[in-house]
Amino acid sequence: MGPVSGEDLPREVAVRVTRSARATFTLGERIGAALEPGDVVALVGELGAGKTQLVRGICRGAGVPDEVVASPSFAIIAAYRGRIPVHHADLYRLCDEDELTATGFFDLLGAEGAVLVEWADRIPGALPRERLEITLEHVPDAPSARRLRAVGTGARPAELARLLGSRSRSRSPAAGAASTRRVK
Repeated sequence: MGPVSGEDLPREVAVRVTRSARATFTLGERIGAALEPGDVVALVGELGAGKTQLVRGICRGAGVPDEVVASPSFAIIAAYRGRIPVHHADLYRLCDEDELTATGFFDLLGAEGAVLVEWADRIPGALPRERLEITLEHVPDAPSARRLRAVGTGARPAELARLLGSRSRSRSPAAGAASTRRVK
C-alpha cells in the first residue's frame, strides 16, 4: 500500500468546476457508469465540500439504488449491490491504520467490487498507489460551485480521470469547465 519507489506509473490530472450539487452528482454518475471491480476512488475535501454528493452519484452510475446509499460515518464501511459491488468507506472517525485494519477495509482492496473512500487523506498510506484521487474544494464567491481535481495514478485510474476532464456533447455549459493533462 502507499507509494512504491521505482515505479513509473501513467498519471492523468483533470480539473473540473461544477456549478451545483446536482452537477457534482451527475459527474459522479459518469464515474460510476465506468467503474470496474478493483477500482479505488479516494475522496478528499473539507466538511461540506461535496464528497458524499459525489459518492451518491457514483453509486447511482454503478447501478446502486439511491435509497440505500448513506454516509457510513458511524459504520465506517457500507457495502452496496449494483452492476458491481461498491464498498463505501468513510475514514473521518478513524485515527490510524490499526483502526482501519479492524474494519476489514484491506480485504476489500482488489476484491470483486470498487472501493470509494471519503476522507482518504486521514490515513494516506492505507490506500494503493494505483487509484483515482479526487479533491473537492469550495469555489470562492460561488457557494454552490465545487472545484474537483482528479489525479489518476496507474493506467486504469488515469482512464477514469480522463472521464472528469472530458465533456459529453449533451452537457450544458452549467455543468462546468474542464481540463486534463498527462503528467510524469
